Amino acid sequence: MIFDIFFILLITVSVWLATKISIADLRRRIIPDAYLFPFMLCGLTLTTFFNFPTDISNGVIGGTFGYIMAIAIGLIFSRANRNQDRDFPPIGMGDIKLIGVGGLWLGLQGLGIALIFACLAGAIWARTHHQKYIPFAPFFLAGGFLSFLTNLILI
Repeated sequence: MIFDIFFILLITVSVWLATKISIADLRRRIIPDAYLFPFMLCGLTLTTFFNFPTDISNGVIGGTFGYIMAIAIGLIFSRANRNQDRDFPPIGMGDIKLIGVGGLWLGLQGLGIALIFACLAGAIWARTHHQKYIPFAPFFLAGGFLSFLTNLILI
């Protein structure tokens, strides 16, 4: 009984944190660590102690791969963008950490689904809003939610 209440509490806090991360990225183009690290801890707790679609080993592999891949992409974009706008890097450290946390929550396969959705939805949003910069967090978290639901249905 207390185990179920703790599970519901963790999911509720995680949804609240994901919402705050999305709003912060939309408004200020920054993902605060004050929301990101508790989101990571909720994911670690859920994958470790609860019957969750992703187990801890797959989550750690997905988180590590996501973080390393995001750093590599950030370095490639920084090199390609070095003569342009220095004030705003193409991918920020918050985005890199969010992808790592997403891999922890979703595992390797779920991370791929979330990234594909985020990139497609972000590209569509950028084309319709005629903007140079795309807030990545709302699209990635929506893709992560869809990936999470897909994992629940397939289990």
